[in-house]
Amino acid sequence: MSSEWHTPTVPLDDQRRTSMFLQFHTLTSYPGTLLNRDDAGFAKRLPFGGSTRIRVSSQCLKYHWRNFDGENALYRMDVPKSLRSRETFRRRIAQPLIDDGYPEPLVYAVTLSLKERVVSGGTANKSDVKKAIQAEEPKEISEALDTNQVTILGAPEMNYLHDLAADVLDSVEDEFSVFWEDNGEPDSDAVGDAADAIRKSDLLKAKDVKKNLKGLSLASGLDAALFGRMATSDVLARGDAAIHVAHAFTTHKGEAESDYFSAVDELRRDEPEESGEMGAGHINSQELTSGLFYSYVVIDVSLLVSNLEGCPREEWTEADHTLASSVVERFVHLMATVSPGAKLGSTAPYSYAQCMIGEAGTAQPRTLANAFQTAVPRNDVLNSSMASLAEHIEGMNGMYGSTNDVRLAAMGETDALADALGVEDTVSVPEIAEWSAGVVRGA
Repeated sequence: MSSEWHTPTVPLDDQRRTSMFLQFHTLTSYPGTLLNRDDAGFAKRLPFGGSTRIRVSSQCLKYHWRNFDGENALYRMDVPKSLRSRETFRRRIAQPLIDDGYPEPLVYAVTLSLKERVVSGGTANKSDVKKAIQAEEPKEISEALDTNQVTILGAPEMNYLHDLAADVLDSVEDEFSVFWEDNGEPDSDAVGDAADAIRKSDLLKAKDVKKNLKGLSLASGLDAALFGRMATSDVLARGDAAIHVAHAFTTHKGEAESDYFSAVDELRRDEPEESGEMGAGHINSQELTSGLFYSYVVIDVSLLVSNLEGCPREEWTEADHTLASSVVERFVHLMATVSPGAKLGSTAPYSYAQCMIGEAGTAQPRTLANAFQTAVPRNDVLNSSMASLAEHIEGMNGMYGSTNDVRLAAMGETDALADALGVEDTVSVPEIAEWSAGVVRGA
């Protein structure tokens, strides 16, 4: 079957205003693993269709996809990274400035003022800035400079904020040179005046900081461009996720057992006369699960291009699609081959997808999860799951019609699923990845 992208038959003017979506559905089997644990250490679960399924959270899947460092890794492209942390202002802005020779008290004051401007959009409280200048314990600085929640900042944003903080420090050096002196001891008036000069610095005007951050190329980094960013002020731009990831779940009823294990104390084993005991130095148990997981991912192509290129969403068709197509091609490989990484040493949870469906079109995306609303039989689970998919797709197409361009990569009994999807033959996952990139380039 041809892997070329066929342009949807809608008028060009309408097409320019229309979102385009790539959808991916995978079936992946994992034997004897504990992929994603809850707060009690058990496998995460999901009630669905009257039976309990084993579940892998979307957060877990996204974490491993974006942090994978092998072939097709996202960050092996020449693109700015994002950093998720509560400690970014302290460790990526304040500490490098101190290492560059700026006086610690004023570095803390500037960083605190900058954090307040960026995170909340306001001006730092004078008493808080004075406390930062006079802080003596590391804990005081951590509490002042660290954000209350994990904040996502891109490398371009961090570089800009670091340089902005340095500019503020340079601007007050002549007036408050006592802080630069080796044995300088600023009095309370100098502390108060320095706090005011920093927190009210013209360099920290909200509108200017916002404008400069917005003007950076891929400012928030690749991670935020793909998976979004919450923002608590209008200075730091909020980003909507261009990639939507569903929680994966087993197509059949959950299967689990408690794995009892022990660790041998070799001295007790070899010299029992010394300890009076033999054998185990540790006894414990953990839950292991197995199952075939259905996973669903949607890529909003128009938003992806907008996030990566910094263009208005309504102008996405005129933007450069090169980076977006490269991201999509890599991401398809990651979905099919990169597994959640819990219990690597004891379970080796490395599985590749056994079925992948790719769809491209302008219609509202729809999950195929309801194909498994009735849990499939546990015997021959892959073929049973593909048969359920085929039946569900035929029903959906009969009710709504089918306008998407489709590709199928699968092993096993694929005839019924291929017929339901309207494809002549199966292709490989690399071919789906290449086709997906072509969809983006040709959009």
